[in-house]
Amino acid sequence: MRAAELDKGPGAARLPRGTAAPIRWAGMALAWTNRVIATVAAVAVVAAGIVMTEEALARYFLHQSSDWQDETAIFLLVGATFLSAAYVQSRRGHVAIEAVGGLLPTGVERVRRWVADLISFLFCGFFSWKSWVLCHEAWVEGYATFSSWAPPLWIPYLAMSAGMTLLTLQIALQLLAPQAVDAPMEGRAHGHG
Repeated sequence: MRAAELDKGPGAARLPRGTAAPIRWAGMALAWTNRVIATVAAVAVVAAGIVMTEEALARYFLHQSSDWQDETAIFLLVGATFLSAAYVQSRRGHVAIEAVGGLLPTGVERVRRWVADLISFLFCGFFSWKSWVLCHEAWVEGYATFSSWAPPLWIPYLAMSAGMTLLTLQIALQLLAPQAVDAPMEGRAHGHG
């Protein structure tokens, strides 16, 4: 596949024309990964709701104690939150200050957005690195929760680490191939980023 054909690929609309082919390939791979993970995250949120509903019904009607439902729901929600962060960032869906951006000249707004992305990249890169350290420690030391069920803590730490790594990669992609300030953002009502 040539670079010109990449313009038609999924996720390619967010990268400006003329972006180097390796960056476009990385963008397409990350866009595909983000879509798959966003679907899995949506299923995890629904599953967490089902688990919590089951817990409430079992406690109320059957008078059964629960020991796994809370932690299962928390693990599912932590995974969904962290793993879907890159998907949300790819659409610039995270909280941003829009009032300032609309008042600035286009060139200044482009620089402001790039600086914000750079700061976000540095923070998320650090957070990602520390998350992998924590995940490794939990794996090696055998950390588990303090409940009677005691699931291993490397599970949510792995989701946190992978999610923060994907978010860092998404921000790096945005730094390498910045979007035009007035370019419409997918999923946004008025195209503000």
